[in-house]
Amino acid sequence: MIKPKHLSRGDTVAIVSLSAGTLGEPWAIHKLDIAKKRLEKDYGLNVVVMPNALKGIDYLYKYPEARASDLMMAFSDKNIKAIFNAIGGDDTIRLLPHIDFNVIRDNPKIFTGFSDTTSNHFMMYKAGLISYYGASIMTNFAEYVKINDYTAKMIQDTLFAPKETLEILSAPYWHDDEDEKIWWKEENIHIQKQYHPEKIGYEIIQGSGIVEGELLGGCLDVFIELLGTSLWPSKNEWEGKIMFLETSEDDMPCEYLTWYLRNFAAQGLFDVINGIIVGKPARRSKYEPYKKVYRTVIGKEAGHPELPILFNVNFGHAEPIGIIPYGIKCRLDAEHKKLTLLEPATKY
Repeated sequence: MIKPKHLSRGDTVAIVSLSAGTLGEPWAIHKLDIAKKRLEKDYGLNVVVMPNALKGIDYLYKYPEARASDLMMAFSDKNIKAIFNAIGGDDTIRLLPHIDFNVIRDNPKIFTGFSDTTSNHFMMYKAGLISYYGASIMTNFAEYVKINDYTAKMIQDTLFAPKETLEILSAPYWHDDEDEKIWWKEENIHIQKQYHPEKIGYEIIQGSGIVEGELLGGCLDVFIELLGTSLWPSKNEWEGKIMFLETSEDDMPCEYLTWYLRNFAAQGLFDVINGIIVGKPARRSKYEPYKKVYRTVIGKEAGHPELPILFNVNFGHAEPIGIIPYGIKCRLDAEHKKLTLLEPATKY
C-alpha cells in the first residue's frame, strides 16, 4: 500500500462532493464558509473547491460522472496534497465506471471522508493507496463553533504530525444526536454541540489476547452496494486484517446487521481476519442489541468465539469521531482494551 505524505502549512487541499450534492445547496453553503475559513486560518492550508462540488443535489445525482471528474482532476493536479469529501449520501458506487485507478495510484495523496464515502475508500484500496476514514467537510471541519478536541487531535496526529505509534483512545465524552441534534441551519452556527461524559469506554464483547493486522472496513450500510463488484476484496485479501465496522444514523435494524454478518460468515471472512473493531452505534438504543447480534452471529453461528471484538470505538457516525486509516497495521489488545496504530498514519 502507498502511504501519502502528511500535510503541512501552505499545502493546497481540494474539496469534492462525491456523494450527495448537499454542500452546494443554498441552505448549506454556510458550512463551506466555516470549513474553508477553518482550514485556512487554523491549519494554514490553501483551499480549492473542485468545479462540480457546489452544483447541488439534483445535478450531482443526475451526473455521477461530474463527481468522478472532480476526483480524477484533484488526483491529477500535482499542487493538490489532500482531498476532503464534503458529505456522504447513498450512491457513490455510481462513480465506479468513471474511475481511473492508475491516476490514483500514480498521484498518491491524502483522501478523507466517511459513511457513503466508504465506496471511495474501497476505490483507493483497489488502487493501492492508504486513505483515511473520517474528517469530512460538512460534519467535522464545519462543526459549529469549533472542532471538538478529540476529533481535532486525531486529525493532527494522523494527517499533520503522524506518530511512530498512536494509541487510539476512547473519547472521554459523547454527543446524543437522537435527543440533542443541532440541525444544519445558518441561525445555529453559534450553538455548540453538548457532550456528555463517556461512562462505558471500550468494551471487549468476545475473544481475548493480542492480535495485529492491517485495517480494512467501513460503513456497513454501504457494503450492500459493494458486494459482488470489482471493489469488494476477496477472501484472500481479508486474510490477517483487522476489520472495522460501523453503522449510520439510518438506524440499521438488528435483522439487517445479522444478515450482513451472516454474509461475511458465508464468505469465510471470520475464518481469516484477526479481529474486529466496531464503531459506537449512531443510535444509543442499538448499543446492547448490536452487541448481542455480533456475539450471536460471529461467536455462535460462525463458530468463532475466540475472535476479538472491540466495541464502542470512536469512528463513524456517533460523535466525536477519530480517523481510521485503511491499510495501516494496528494492534488490538483485548486484555487491556487498547487499539494502537503500529506505524505512522501518513508519511513524514
